[in-house]
Amino acid sequence: MFEEEYLRTAKKEFNRYKSLGEKAINQVPDEKIDWQYNAETNSISIIVRHISGNMLSRFTDFFTSDGEKTWRNRDAEFENENMTRESLMDCWNKGWDCLFNLLNRLTAKDFSRTVFIRNEEHTVVEAINRQLTHYAYHVGQIIHIAKMICDNNWKTLSIARGASGEFNIKKGL
Repeated sequence: MFEEEYLRTAKKEFNRYKSLGEKAINQVPDEKIDWQYNAETNSISIIVRHISGNMLSRFTDFFTSDGEKTWRNRDAEFENENMTRESLMDCWNKGWDCLFNLLNRLTAKDFSRTVFIRNEEHTVVEAINRQLTHYAYHVGQIIHIAKMICDNNWKTLSIARGASGEFNIKKGL
């Protein structure tokens, strides 16, 4: 029972962050998806490549190989390269598809198994929580960058400033 409820809520949260990231990316003009505030910061395309690379590494052969795959070139994920919106979204979806394919195959029995990430032992719940918080962190970065790029054209993804009272009334609070 716990395992099913945990998986349901984990999938719900992953989907929520996937949706928030997509809504932010969709507001950014095509020519700005590679924009960096400065050389020490990441662009949206860098973050997408990193998230996707992480998902593919962590969730491919989840139970049979370390989550940090030898074929992953993490450092290359942080090199800015010009991407089209189509290639950006293909990369984004490839990672998310890998994650959800694994989550959709998990069974209650799998929760007693151990997985490794960088040679560190994790329970299934620990491994999923680790990645959920990691992706939430990076989606927050995508949103922040998108807000900077869009400036006054940004459409909020949550309750607008000054609108909390109205929102609470609608919710019956």
